[in-house]
Amino acid sequence: MNVQEQITEYIASQPEQKSSDMHELHLVIQEMMPGTQLWFLDGKNSENKTVSNPNIGYGLRNIAYADGTTKDFYQIGMSANTTGISIYILGIADKNHLPQTYGGKIGKASVTGYCIKFRKLDDIDLEVLKAAIEDGLEKSQ
Repeated sequence: MNVQEQITEYIASQPEQKSSDMHELHLVIQEMMPGTQLWFLDGKNSENKTVSNPNIGYGLRNIAYADGTTKDFYQIGMSANTTGISIYILGIADKNHLPQTYGGKIGKASVTGYCIKFRKLDDIDLEVLKAAIEDGLEKSQ
């Protein structure tokens, strides 16, 4: 199964409202990042134990570690969680930026240094989410 098929299956496996919202967000993010690399992480470690929620990733960034090694990873991520949906915006050095800039404008969402978590799409202002994603893409360059 290729990455797009894994993503389609993952989104379809969610409850109806969450599946619909995730599908819409998947299309929005792809429109914002045309031709981007897609990722699907199943949330399992090398021993096949579940260690996180599955994630859909968009884009490509190279992470440098203190020991000199590097790892490719996505820039924007999306995941279903027990109460809703999480959008991950990775690569912003200032961990106060997202909550200070978007926390008061986005609607009913929890905004941390790299994650915007909400119950359903109708609870947030999609244009503000898109602005946060754009901001993250610019700041992670």
